[in-house]
Amino acid sequence: MAVLLWFRTDLRLLDHQPLTRACQQGSLLIPLYCLDPRHFGQTAFGFPKTGSFRAQFLLESLADLRQQLRARGSDLVIRQGQPEQVIPALAREWGVKAVYAHEEVGTEEEAVAEALQQALQPLGIRLHLDWGHTLYHPEDLPFALADLPEVFTRFRQQVEAKAEVRAPLPIPSLPPLPPGLDPGPLPTLAALGLSLPPPDPRARFVYAGGSTAAQARLQTYIWDLDRLRVYKETRNGMLDPNDSSRLSAWLALGCISPRVVYAEVKRYEEERVRNESTYWLVFELLWRDYFRFILAKHGAKLFRPAGIQGIPIPWQQDGDRFQAWCRGETGYPLVDANMRELAATGFMSNRGRQNVASFLTKNLGIDWRLGAEWFESLLIDYDVASNYGNWNYTAGVGNDARGFRYFHIPKQSRDYDPQGHYLRHWLPELAGIPGDKIHEPYRLSAAEQKQFGVRLGVDYPRPVVDLEKSLQASRRAYEAALARYRRG
Repeated sequence: MAVLLWFRTDLRLLDHQPLTRACQQGSLLIPLYCLDPRHFGQTAFGFPKTGSFRAQFLLESLADLRQQLRARGSDLVIRQGQPEQVIPALAREWGVKAVYAHEEVGTEEEAVAEALQQALQPLGIRLHLDWGHTLYHPEDLPFALADLPEVFTRFRQQVEAKAEVRAPLPIPSLPPLPPGLDPGPLPTLAALGLSLPPPDPRARFVYAGGSTAAQARLQTYIWDLDRLRVYKETRNGMLDPNDSSRLSAWLALGCISPRVVYAEVKRYEEERVRNESTYWLVFELLWRDYFRFILAKHGAKLFRPAGIQGIPIPWQQDGDRFQAWCRGETGYPLVDANMRELAATGFMSNRGRQNVASFLTKNLGIDWRLGAEWFESLLIDYDVASNYGNWNYTAGVGNDARGFRYFHIPKQSRDYDPQGHYLRHWLPELAGIPGDKIHEPYRLSAAEQKQFGVRLGVDYPRPVVDLEKSLQASRRAYEAALARYRRG
């Protein structure tokens, strides 16, 4: 009997429940990935839905998955088209009796799965969906998803006290492809209508897609460099790529599972040291879990302007200021350096993301969905739940019990880049500004500008907005919107 395994954002063989089930049920296996043209269209605001960095990482991950399958006597079947059309056609041609896949929680992804189920129904074929993107399985949580706490701390405390992490599943023995089935070519980036920008020499870390690279990074970061030992102290660093694990892109595309990462952390704790840093990496995996469970609970609410809380903040859509934010030309070095790193590499640190998102929503007052879609287009580690969950959180319309919350950009800059090394790395026009002055170049006198070789408004932009005045205006708008919300 032939069965079909539909790969989605789970491009691995290790710890893969649908793969394990499919291998148990079929004497022939069709591992399939569909390059859905909808993924390469535009977002609601007109940005490329899958930008070049993420698309290249996807193609590298597919090539690695294909290589791993071939090493085990199988292959990866690649087709371009909508899954709800491609899969039924393959099923009819090759006598497929069942389809296995991982469940996704994004609204677009759920709609595709539902359309596929409807297309398979007349053929008498069932789509079997398994959960597999989180550290904790929903069945093991001490509450139903409908009762998921709306505050992360409560979620974390209950889960840590009452739930267990399941062990990763081993790679099963794979049945062969049906004889005569053409796996099909892996398209190039150009065939998808995309091209990578020239490599930027300032990039300190270059991602390579696939589970082979994911496992190599896990080995390098935890064992070879022994950086897990100090993760909590270094994780907010923005310049040294080894200040954090950098596993996010592989987790987002499912090249590695969080349970595999967790198992490696536990092994490290047994063999080397258990401390706050080892716990903190698991803590960050819990945040990732939480946002996926939040999306599963709230669905489309996560994508509306008022967020899951439904607070009707009057967001702006100022095109000029938004473009200045995208280009890294706001006049605030911490924001600009991070946005330029994102444009050049497809990556930005978590600390950077919090700051640029806070600036967009709390200082510019711009619709957070514009920022979320810009991230969706550019980020190599884009994950629908984490991206939109974090943007809800930062915009003040998501899971945040602290009300109007913002990041004070100059203070953050001094706290997390005290010597200005990160700023000078990505903003060479400010490299001549000495010491602490680099954090607020708009305070330089005309004489200082001449002395340090930077002309405000010429070499580097003047601030697009006054920090304090803009925060006060945003606070007033938020409090008025919150009052309307509470009145119903």
